[in-house]
Amino acid sequence: MDPFLADLGVSHFGWAPLANPLSFDFYRSWIAEGLHGEMNYLAEHAPIKENPQSKWARAESALVFAMPYYPHPEKMANFPLKEARVSMYAQGMDYHFWFKQRMQKLCEELAKVFPDEEFMAFTDSSPLLERDLAKKAALGWVGKNTCVINPKKGSLFFIGEIVTSLKISTEVAPLPDFCGTCTRCMDACPTGALVEPRKMDARKCISYLTIESRQIPEESLREKIGDWFFGCDLCQTVCPWNQKVFKGQLSIEKTLSLSNEKTTALQEELRYILVSSGKKLTKDFFGTPLARAGSFGLKRNAMIVAANKKLKELQPEIEALKEHEKLGELAHWTLRQLQS
Repeated sequence: MDPFLADLGVSHFGWAPLANPLSFDFYRSWIAEGLHGEMNYLAEHAPIKENPQSKWARAESALVFAMPYYPHPEKMANFPLKEARVSMYAQGMDYHFWFKQRMQKLCEELAKVFPDEEFMAFTDSSPLLERDLAKKAALGWVGKNTCVINPKKGSLFFIGEIVTSLKISTEVAPLPDFCGTCTRCMDACPTGALVEPRKMDARKCISYLTIESRQIPEESLREKIGDWFFGCDLCQTVCPWNQKVFKGQLSIEKTLSLSNEKTTALQEELRYILVSSGKKLTKDFFGTPLARAGSFGLKRNAMIVAANKKLKELQPEIEALKEHEKLGELAHWTLRQLQS
């Protein structure tokens, strides 16, 4: 690998023509079924995903990069949470900022070599079918858990792109699908969100329910969220390819067993979430992925974890939310769970 790319932290990369998304028909039917939940932007972006040139007229190719996030490359010394169960990608600075900044540096270097061409850096907030591009660029195959998996790197990596006017005629052969008959990811999902191989109902996904959703989960899903405060890694950590790459470092437990000391620490973290103002939470979580959930989402998640971990010492803080306009019903449910 080029030393410059290694310095950026990229683990592997490839390129693909920016045309004819392989998976667009599936994407369109997935949206039509409403499996994207409240993420309306996914439907709004569909025309650009089908035809990127409708937004970027000169776009010809995409350089596609994988950036590992385990261990997290942008850790924070003052990360607000230590014991709350947070998805591995979110245990540091928000990649939407630092990953894009790193790729922007690469754009500047490429522009020096190709001054007449355009180079634009993107992460998953852009209207591109990223996994489609990653597959075409041979970064991996799309597994039954819907993640891009590489046999030597696993799937714990971010995907980013540089869209360019540079026409790259050399195409690479996509990697074969090595999932075989394995269904560990589907079997491990607590909520059954993986309704078919490579097909996820986002409305049941714990990551969606704790991050993207602006609603209270239906009662049938609350207990299944378990102790996940923000996101979920289970469909990736149980994957044999990740187990092989990371050699037993990854937790595959649906609910973590905590010592008394760690349980007390978790309790204090959730208490801090429950009693803090929206302004304070916004300030404290600024620059982290957890800011995306907002004050409402963080307090919602804290109550669900408190209920599922039976943290009865938090009853006074939850009692104070019984009359909350959006969280009141959940507060009543949580108290019933704690008292049962």
